[in-house]
Amino acid sequence: MRMDMEQKKRQYLEKIKQLRLMDDTFFNSCFDGNIPCMEVVLRAIMGNDRLRVTKVITQQSVPNLYGRAVRFDALATDGETIYDVEIQRSDEGAIPRRARFNSSMIDSREVSKGTLFHDLPETYVIFITEHDVWKRGKPLYKVHRRFEDTEEIFDDGAHILYVNGECQNESPLGRLMHDFFCSDPNDMYSDVLAERVRFFKEDEKGVATMCKIMEEIRKDGEVQGAETERLKNIKSLIQRMGVTAEVAMDVLNIAKDDQPKYLALL
Repeated sequence: MRMDMEQKKRQYLEKIKQLRLMDDTFFNSCFDGNIPCMEVVLRAIMGNDRLRVTKVITQQSVPNLYGRAVRFDALATDGETIYDVEIQRSDEGAIPRRARFNSSMIDSREVSKGTLFHDLPETYVIFITEHDVWKRGKPLYKVHRRFEDTEEIFDDGAHILYVNGECQNESPLGRLMHDFFCSDPNDMYSDVLAERVRFFKEDEKGVATMCKIMEEIRKDGEVQGAETERLKNIKSLIQRMGVTAEVAMDVLNIAKDDQPKYLALL
């Protein structure tokens, strides 16, 4: 058992060495509550060296009573504008309707009873993508709604930005993307980001935090795997024996309290 734990720790330590800010788990750890790091990112993306962040939270979940909920990678504000920063290594995760959904859920998070529409904050949904998803070679893609006939901007206060991770050059944004793809903090341009990355890779407390997070992810994966296998067995019994889902779950000794969860997945 002790050998298994030591082997697991060695595996985690090796994995931690390879992590980059483009890995969402590592990004969330580095940016959670860290205002200086988020200021570095937003200043480069927004082209505003005076931008001041007042709050940062990561993995913020917003429930939806009528449908799918959302979990934001990182939400930040400068006191007036709200920024949703999403790390996307998969092109499929950065599709336009995902941006639309995130934008709508930010609004639902901010609106309370009696809120006037003109009091809605300015919002930015920002996708930092590993690849150039739009294949146009631009470092930054800005999406705006426009009137079809006049090409004037329809200013509803909701903005969508795509940051091209492939565009790494000597510009502030290009240097930021370089840093996001670095596994070694010594190779990074930003001292602020390098210090934070170094904490989770080299400091005893930071490394312990990352090991704990990776262990939780591993356990969650095991639970999800067990649930997937159980769901497969339920479907198999229904098809082979012609029984109801409830009977199949009873045969498999699935607790009554857990059965609604599997019914919803069938």
